[in-house]
Amino acid sequence: MNKALIALAFGGLAIGMTEFTMMGILPDIAKDIDVDIPTASNLIALYALGVVVGAPTLVALTSKQSPKKVLLFLMLLFFVFNGFFAFAPSKALLFTTRFISGLPHGAFFGVGSVVAARLAKPGKEAQAISMMFTGMTIANLAGVPLGTYIGHHYSWRITYAVISLLGLLTFLAIYVWMPKFEANKNNNILKQIRYFTRWDAWLMVGVIAIGTGGLFAWISYIAPLVTHVSGLDPDRVPFIMILIGLGMFFGNIIGGKLADTISPSKAAITSFSAMAICLVVVFFTAHIQELAYPMAFVTGMISFTIGSPLQMMLINNAKGAETFAASAGQASFNIGNTLGAYLGAIPISLGYAYNYPSLIGVGMATIGALLAYVFLIKVVRPQMNV
Repeated sequence: MNKALIALAFGGLAIGMTEFTMMGILPDIAKDIDVDIPTASNLIALYALGVVVGAPTLVALTSKQSPKKVLLFLMLLFFVFNGFFAFAPSKALLFTTRFISGLPHGAFFGVGSVVAARLAKPGKEAQAISMMFTGMTIANLAGVPLGTYIGHHYSWRITYAVISLLGLLTFLAIYVWMPKFEANKNNNILKQIRYFTRWDAWLMVGVIAIGTGGLFAWISYIAPLVTHVSGLDPDRVPFIMILIGLGMFFGNIIGGKLADTISPSKAAITSFSAMAICLVVVFFTAHIQELAYPMAFVTGMISFTIGSPLQMMLINNAKGAETFAASAGQASFNIGNTLGAYLGAIPISLGYAYNYPSLIGVGMATIGALLAYVFLIKVVRPQMNV
């Protein structure tokens, strides 16, 4: 494997851990800083806000720098502010550094996606991008459970100190292994931003924000789903999370191969459609305890086949603004995170069981598939006929 892709995968591991470990250790943080859990959950929202703000902003401001310099800067930012977060002495500094630590997330994956595509052999671009996202799947498979364990039994601050050091490791790997690409001096902020004056750019935002919300409508409530509906012991939840992470690992690889084989748009339609079908099965079988384990793996796998196809759709559609579009895709993904969790909470608040958010996920994934089909018919095929 190209060592530069390994460096990008290290970044995916670090970013995946800083984002998703928070869900597992939120009660520990709340207890440590003497606030209730709903107040502590603002740390999740602030990180997502940092991603949304930082993705387009940092890419636009660094558009004339070489990709290697930009990636090094982003990982330095990640290392410093996750470190500040780990040792923040006050609540105000804790919340501020959490927001800032989210800024490099989308920009890293945006720049990294374009770099990975340039490193790949012709026809293997999506698979190269999937290798970068492999780091995030490993984070969900091993890093998040380990970070959660450390946070529960020792201190959440140790967990985030380790995450900060992973950022430093990524910085060093990029410095040593990443080749020097020439900066595109023709880039300018207005040209990058102008991409979002196009209707098809906003169609892509809709595809990602709504479609991936299907995943988060399900996974946001996975713990009460398997304990209250499936009847599993709470001690089995970490094992369920490991199965989901393992599924995501394989799904990410499958998604890259699928996008390179049948085209990114067709792969996205296939992935969203399969996600919708899988969530229907989850809804009707959630009460069967023995099926909780295989469905966790299968749903995680199918849901994560979508990452590389969506990144390739963005890159292929945004000639001249590829990095900006790819980073904005990560911002859209975090909007999907928030949207899926929020909409999934509605049936629960109305008194329905914890398998009902899966139906919300079915609707969101179906809409994602339909919007991806519109993109294929109205954007991709006309370009192919030019």
